[in-house]
Amino acid sequence: MKYLQRLGKAIMLPVACLPLCGLLMGIGYLLCPATMQGGDVSGTLPLIGLFMVKAGGAVIDHIALLFAVGIGVGLAKERDGTAAIASLVSWLMITSLLSPDNAVKLVPSIAENASAMLAFSKIENPFIGILAGNIGAACYNRFKDTKLPEWLGFFSGKRSTVIISGFVSALAAALLFFIWPVIFGAMVSAGKSISGMGAFGAGLYAFLNRLLLPFGLHHAVNNVFWFDTIGIGDLTHYWAGDTSADVSWPLGIYMSGFFPSMMFGVPAAALAMIRCTPKEKRKMSMSILISGAICSFVCGVTEPFEFAFMFAAPALYVVYALLYGIFAYAAALCGFHAGFAFSAGVTDLIFSSSLPAAENTWMILPLGAAAFVVFYFVFRIMITVFKLKTPGNEDTTAETAVPSAAHTGTAAGVDIARLLSGLGGSSNLKMIDNCITRLRLEIADMAKIDEEAIRAAGAKGIMKMGKNGLQVIIGLNVQSVADALKAEAGGGTAESVAEPKPAQTDGTAKADYDVPDMPVIQCSAGTVFRPVRGKVIPLEEIPDDTFASGILGMGVGICPEDDTAVAPFDGTVTNITETRHAVALESGGMEVLIHIGIDTVRMKGEGFTCLVQEGDPVKAGQPLIRFSREKIRAAGYSDTIAVTLTNSDEMEDVRCITG
Repeated sequence: MKYLQRLGKAIMLPVACLPLCGLLMGIGYLLCPATMQGGDVSGTLPLIGLFMVKAGGAVIDHIALLFAVGIGVGLAKERDGTAAIASLVSWLMITSLLSPDNAVKLVPSIAENASAMLAFSKIENPFIGILAGNIGAACYNRFKDTKLPEWLGFFSGKRSTVIISGFVSALAAALLFFIWPVIFGAMVSAGKSISGMGAFGAGLYAFLNRLLLPFGLHHAVNNVFWFDTIGIGDLTHYWAGDTSADVSWPLGIYMSGFFPSMMFGVPAAALAMIRCTPKEKRKMSMSILISGAICSFVCGVTEPFEFAFMFAAPALYVVYALLYGIFAYAAALCGFHAGFAFSAGVTDLIFSSSLPAAENTWMILPLGAAAFVVFYFVFRIMITVFKLKTPGNEDTTAETAVPSAAHTGTAAGVDIARLLSGLGGSSNLKMIDNCITRLRLEIADMAKIDEEAIRAAGAKGIMKMGKNGLQVIIGLNVQSVADALKAEAGGGTAESVAEPKPAQTDGTAKADYDVPDMPVIQCSAGTVFRPVRGKVIPLEEIPDDTFASGILGMGVGICPEDDTAVAPFDGTVTNITETRHAVALESGGMEVLIHIGIDTVRMKGEGFTCLVQEGDPVKAGQPLIRFSREKIRAAGYSDTIAVTLTNSDEMEDVRCITG
């Protein structure tokens, strides 16, 4: 599941190119109808329109190639461009080897197999793009640190990943030669089974699209119906100027149904939430929900609205997804056909209304009115009857209580706009950086810092470090907050240092380790053992106010006698700092942070070697990080190790054992 979420996020990079296609092609078709309808193109405006259509088509016609490159970068460690080249090599290798001409040359008899020839004629599709992106990223992540003999030194490191990607892709093409026709046939059958359901199939697809969005899995469904992966390509055919007569389904049926919900349903749901919010909190909820509603209506971007409530009120979100399915079904029955290049907002509706496949676009008015009424009353009744927690309706113990994810809907439960305001605005931030739990900021004017506003935004604590240093304690999800803060501040007034990602080793034998036998934290969910030999001290004796205060959870400190931190239980690695000085693990509901040294983030990875990677399952006693106590001390830092149960506030009977 975690991998699929990462994949969905990586796909968003090439998908972000689609608005460009919509803008160019939408205007181009308006200026040059002959591009779609046939006939001679003459005159200045039609020629400009033709130019714009071709420019937009250059992108959308090669979206699968963009998938390969975008996914290669998105899944690669450090987001290095070398992975994009490796993915491009993979794409070129696979698509060339499996082209219809080469397939016939390899096996002449295959020319008589119409199904196989159809499969090979569709080899340049998003599925192969995704595969190539994965191969490129995987080769980069695994072999980027490869050391070759001196006489081959030029090809060491990152350069080797491109070569290895080529070999892996050749093997993949050999396997696909036999299994691709089978896979393609199965995908066609699955797609046809839903496409053959008519209006009900359109509703079922829309429901699944919204239901899977929180997990980033909706992109997988989109690729089946929007692009020409299995012979459907509702989006590509629509923007190519085709009509329902050119395909075997009502063209636009897998896009049309989103318009009523996104343009009218979301604003209505937002209004219902606002009306259900106590008057004293409405200003806060309006600031979140109105902006989300406008975004949805104008350009069909619904995430700001959806993430404001989906985790706080999951039952409401399921009903929300069901309403999408109902209105997609209704739109299909009404013969309302519209399309989008990006998403179902009013902008795309206007641009696509001139395309040949557009039918009964006026129906958006009655459908939209119905969606507004239904979404409003369903949301209002459910929120009122079941007392659901929507923005402004959360339980808080104080005016400055930490808002939940639904309260802000921004980044991991932190209201980024409010945080930036509390920090004095973009101009007050000279640098934005982070370690595994804290934002590390360099401030221009400390007098502009509003600590109450920072805490109200969702921060767990604040520490001033010298004249211009400020640390804001967030927790293990600090990376997403740091990224969002940089974006909100205008792309990083920050001079954030590019630090190395966790380096992997190839030599730690996972069986050669001792199972730890000294418990240091016990709670209702399990036991955390000592991850390194040494004296165990109380948390308050750790020479760091953040850990000593317990902001990051109950725990202990360890004065290490060894140079290797091991897993304190059987679990999963959930997070590793870029500087390799800290690791987070999860097991049975316990979330544990092992932080080696104090302020060692400033060492930028020097003296630390990571032996695992995020997502790895680990056994108790399995080595996690090797570190040099000598280098830590030589750099002027304490080598004390903090071990904290970061979600201890959710546990019962937490007991820390020292001595």
